[in-house]
Amino acid sequence: MSSIPQRTEVPAADRWDLSTLYTDDQQWEADLKRLGEYEQRIAAYRGRLAESADTLVEYLRLSVEVGTLEERLGYYAMLRQSEDAGDSDNQSRFGRFMQVSSRVSTAMSFFAPELQQIPDERIQQLRSDPRLEEFAVTLDKVLRYRPYTLGPQEEKLLAMQEEANQTASKAFGALVDVDMDFGTVDTPEGPRPLSQSSFGSLLEHRDRDVRKRTFEQFYEHYDGHRNTLAALLGGSVQLDVYRSRVRGFSSAREARLFPDRVPESVYDNLIATVREHLPLLHRYYGIRARALGLPDLAVYDTRVSLVPELTVDTPYEEAVETVADALAPLGDEYVDTLRGGLLNGWVDRYENRGKRSGAFSAGSYVGDPYILMNYKRDTIRDMFTLAHEGGHSMHSWYSVRNNPFQHYSYTIFEAEVASTFNEQLLMHHLLDRHPDGAMRTYLLSKHLEDMIGTLFRQTMFAEFEHLIHRAVEDGDALTVDSLRATYRSLIEAYFGPDVQLPDLLTLEGLRIPHFYRSFYVYKYATGISAAIGLSRRVLEGGDTERNDYFAFLKSGGSRYPIDSLRLAGVDMEEPEPIRVAMDVFRQRLDQLESALGTPREY
Repeated sequence: MSSIPQRTEVPAADRWDLSTLYTDDQQWEADLKRLGEYEQRIAAYRGRLAESADTLVEYLRLSVEVGTLEERLGYYAMLRQSEDAGDSDNQSRFGRFMQVSSRVSTAMSFFAPELQQIPDERIQQLRSDPRLEEFAVTLDKVLRYRPYTLGPQEEKLLAMQEEANQTASKAFGALVDVDMDFGTVDTPEGPRPLSQSSFGSLLEHRDRDVRKRTFEQFYEHYDGHRNTLAALLGGSVQLDVYRSRVRGFSSAREARLFPDRVPESVYDNLIATVREHLPLLHRYYGIRARALGLPDLAVYDTRVSLVPELTVDTPYEEAVETVADALAPLGDEYVDTLRGGLLNGWVDRYENRGKRSGAFSAGSYVGDPYILMNYKRDTIRDMFTLAHEGGHSMHSWYSVRNNPFQHYSYTIFEAEVASTFNEQLLMHHLLDRHPDGAMRTYLLSKHLEDMIGTLFRQTMFAEFEHLIHRAVEDGDALTVDSLRATYRSLIEAYFGPDVQLPDLLTLEGLRIPHFYRSFYVYKYATGISAAIGLSRRVLEGGDTERNDYFAFLKSGGSRYPIDSLRLAGVDMEEPEPIRVAMDVFRQRLDQLESALGTPREY
């Protein structure tokens, strides 16, 4: 396609079919009006939750009714906005939904604090009513916060601070995404703009001088703002520590892991086990250096492709069939459902003007689990993206069909497992189809690079977060020099002694947006570890192992993530899943070394 089409030029067959949410905009408008009318009905229950089981049941059933409608309205508005953000009707629809949703959410905000203030004896009396059994998960999750909930006035003050608490994150985003101008980089093909999005692709350029200048020019701009960036990150860390102490948690990390009921030992096991296997990562960089013919591999050489001559051309429909073939071990229901959805209305397939970039899956209780793609047939990565988002969608599909609305929604901790699991099966399938040649070398290097980015790198980020939060909790100040020194110690450990690490790289710790949503990145590392272990278990097992995996997909939000993953067959409280992932990494290293013909030097 020579130009990016307008939305109106995209064939209907290439768009998602949102009629499972709403058949037309008028139906959506009627429901938006209906949602607004719930505000008064909700308010009538304020201060009354403890009066009787009848009242509590009525309110909980009303909240399900409201939540189901609000989610349906919100997903439709978000999906329409995502398909063309420049359309004024889409902008208006989403804005009006947010206004009504905000009012309704405010009206419902009394529920958790009021429930938590009901005395234990009265709670037990209310919960003896069998009608409340269907809400047991909801009640348990809310009441679990009781020891960390303050009085009404203190909670009100904390709530009033929420907008101000976003200042560091918003300022960071404005600085790095808007105010910082990285200029252009001269390449043999001509000048190319340097930006947050183009930085990665320029580091894949075949010309080493282009890669070096890209790296230096990019980080020199960060160096010019290092004091501001350090102050913003330090302020965000101090806020995390303050909030955890106000609520009575022992640390900021404990507070952030509490909602998912993840023990801190999971975090520590991850870091310890990855560190134990860092020699494998160092070996990879040695293989890369020899394959590129570089005696002095630098950090800006770690992303350039090892198979530059590879070209692919995979039409969307062919990609769907390849993904379906790869997922055959999951059985006919899974494969037929996903194939049907990918070909018939779940997916908005290709780029159009105004469409959101990237990809996502948006599953809701009502309607199909839709997928946004910007599929390109000339990159195999988009086939893996399709498998990944299909994993999210099928997770939602099974969760909806096996849970009531109030606890069908699963956590990010679990979501990353279901999506990455599909990528593992696809990789296994493609490697079987390509026993040799350039495609096999590409696939092996891609698998290793994905594991480095998701397992090793995110663990390094998680370790950095833990160290800088602990420093503040121990009474130390975070400065430019202390942050860079901490990061230097980590990159030296993770990259090893044979990779050149320019001092500018110590600024990387100041440019990661996830750090403003603290103690989040470790979930990527645990997710890929669980997915690798489970995919191997399913591929090597039989009906029992497959059924265990489906028990996980069907559990939705009815269990905490550690418990739901145990259903599938992995225990994330133990280091074994990380070790299994490292064993796969070692196998892929051996295979890549053989494919490249670059044996180790002894």
